[in-house]
Amino acid sequence: MGVARYLKNGITGFAAIIFAGAYVVPGANKTGPVLTAATKFVAAPRKSASDERTSAAFLSARIDSAVRVLGVAVHPLSHPRALETAFRSYFAFLSQHPDEVKKPFLYFVDYGLPSTEPRGYIFDMSTLQVVEGPFTVAHGRGSSATKYGVPTRFSNASGSAATSLGLYLAENTYSFHGHSGGRGYSSIGLRLKGVSEGFNDNAFARGVVAHGAPYVTADKAGRSEGCPAMEPQRAQRVLPELANGGMVFLFGLDDQWMAGDPWVSADIN
Repeated sequence: MGVARYLKNGITGFAAIIFAGAYVVPGANKTGPVLTAATKFVAAPRKSASDERTSAAFLSARIDSAVRVLGVAVHPLSHPRALETAFRSYFAFLSQHPDEVKKPFLYFVDYGLPSTEPRGYIFDMSTLQVVEGPFTVAHGRGSSATKYGVPTRFSNASGSAATSLGLYLAENTYSFHGHSGGRGYSSIGLRLKGVSEGFNDNAFARGVVAHGAPYVTADKAGRSEGCPAMEPQRAQRVLPELANGGMVFLFGLDDQWMAGDPWVSADIN
């Protein structure tokens, strides 16, 4: 599959998608490459207070369009609002922190699905395309009692070894070193800054990162220390493209988080 292109102007791209109906949804690309050349993602210009209602309407339209377009390619989902929560969080954060979102990539994981099912995707939010996925992703060993299955416990606490739900900003890559089956291994790692206050904002201090791991294969994923780990070869290919300005969203079946996450519950009306 050819690489997805950055848009030089985010608003122009979304206007074309929303108002002209130019929906482009390729088939899920399990092994295809993502972008190898980057340009800066340009956010919407600031609006005056008098334009606030128009801005909110446009933001809502962006969310609805993303759900409608990408929902065709992403299935199954564990909850009917899984994609909506991800896109609401993404666009709400983008509207408030446009200088921090330098790339239009969103790494989405549906932790309401078992670890034996592909539950990870990477979206290009400027063109509303799936550029990678679906693929298997690990959850934290503190989130499930058994090696495989659906995680049921989520935590922001140090030492929990649990997955933390919510929105993250992707920071720099580095050389990751871990242990599996009593043996050490090395892979690429991507540092994550949790921006869902109270739910994942301890991620950086906990060392929760995206990385490759030998216990993640094409058909199942073992458990991590709370990291959304993926297959090593995939990590080597996609994590550099998410780094320094992409975003990550980890969804799970947790009512307290869905009601309390500041980005999931952001008022855009």
